Amino acid sequence: MSTLNKVTLIGYLGRDPETRSTAAGDSVAQFTLATTETWKDKATGEKREATEWHRVVLYRKLAEIAGQYLKKGSLVYVEGRLQTRKWTGKDDVERYVVEIIADDLRMLGGRPHGDESHEAGKPGAEVATGTTRKSSQPALSEFELEDDAIPF
Repeated sequence: MSTLNKVTLIGYLGRDPETRSTAAGDSVAQFTLATTETWKDKATGEKREATEWHRVVLYRKLAEIAGQYLKKGSLVYVEGRLQTRKWTGKDDVERYVVEIIADDLRMLGGRPHGDESHEAGKPGAEVATGTTRKSSQPALSEFELEDDAIPF
């Protein structure tokens, strides 16, 4: 039997995407995505909520789309796989980060504020999608790391 590493999320961007290029010229974008779970506390009857933050990384065409169209607060559907990265900071402490390497991105809801030129931005319309199923992603060494920064 084979295994499966698949993540599907719908959430809101916590900040504008950060975009960069690798030494090979491939585009890379990264953003945080918030998903919120709500429930009613059985003991008190109060509404409770918990927000989880996810780190999403996109490559090539999806990265370009994200950099061009996504803004803080955008509602998006993301599909991809989990990847854990390990690196050693300048203080020689090993650090880990879990990321979602997205291979599908769909913008949900209306167009971002101030973008009147995009016809496909009607509520519920699929604005942009893309798939990149290639596994030739840039190596961690292609990115510069700052003090104790999470590698991007």
